[in-house]
Amino acid sequence: MVSELINTNQLSKADPVFGQLSFDNHEQVVFCNDKDTGLKAIIGIHNTVLGPALGGTRMWQYANEWEAVNDVLRLSRGMTFKSAITGLNLGGGKAVIIGDAKTQKTPELMKRFGEFVHSLSGKYITAEDVGMETADMDTVREVTPYVTGISEDKGGAGNPSPITAYGVFMGMKAAAKYKFGTDVLEDRTVIVQGIGHVGESLVEHLTNDGAKVIIDDINQERLEAISKKYGASIYKGNNVYAEAVDIYAPCALGATINDTTINTIQAKVIAGAANNQLADELTHGRILQQKGIVYAPDFLINAGGIINVYAELENYGKQEIMRKTENIYNTTLEILSNAETNDITTHQAALNIALARIEARKKENQQ
Repeated sequence: MVSELINTNQLSKADPVFGQLSFDNHEQVVFCNDKDTGLKAIIGIHNTVLGPALGGTRMWQYANEWEAVNDVLRLSRGMTFKSAITGLNLGGGKAVIIGDAKTQKTPELMKRFGEFVHSLSGKYITAEDVGMETADMDTVREVTPYVTGISEDKGGAGNPSPITAYGVFMGMKAAAKYKFGTDVLEDRTVIVQGIGHVGESLVEHLTNDGAKVIIDDINQERLEAISKKYGASIYKGNNVYAEAVDIYAPCALGATINDTTINTIQAKVIAGAANNQLADELTHGRILQQKGIVYAPDFLINAGGIINVYAELENYGKQEIMRKTENIYNTTLEILSNAETNDITTHQAALNIALARIEARKKENQQ
């Protein structure tokens, strides 16, 4: 039993959801709690104008519950724009499970989470994200059909990470073409920050293209393994943002471009897989523009993963997955050009396209 409750006056001051800066007219926020399994999860449904909200589930040991709320709000919002700009008939949603994926994740916990997903009757469809594996999605599938990214041997599209990385690679090449006049990455110096599943696949693409790859991660053991596997250099400095490299690729958690880092960034291009890379989209996007740094909008170039899992819903094969993912190259070039022509940030240029598609569909639905 809770021994002490917050009185209504205190609660109104806290503004736990509607008062969050990351709240952007979200349609629904669901708090999921189960004592028996230890599940504490939050599902954020941002917008379903274009279709059901699809987005992965992230399991992370957040410092506090407000941090988890903020993360799920930002991530679900980003999924709306990711699907919209990619031309998918999907809305934006995301889920976070509070806990250590290495020590607290159990089949029972995942099934209980799946039951909460099922209770939303398809308004939210889940998938794999940080702290999750394809096998976890298979477990969720035992209790609900509203999950994608299941194993190929069970009829799914499999792990979306390689396709996500390929889309980032396409977007990076487009940004390089725009900045340097060529999309050939041979001898270009690229720092990849975060070498999880997506980061490793990106390192492989870059290595095959002849880039000089530097890797940075909090896991020293993994750094050494990836360095040995691909011949990448391990970053030994004190400030990865201040390194004079050609391309900075954030592939870990978001908001690495923030008030602390932005004035030290020396990279000429920023193109990575992390969601919500700009801590403040307006302010930091404008500063990058003023510094002449080409920023490839994250929700555009990391859309390969959702393209991959969307295949399960629309029943298209690998060939179509790759075609849609490769098209990220063309869309990135169009957005970078549009931003320069209209003197707006690349983030805003991408956002405008996504919002226009949502607004057009909204009008269609009202007729």
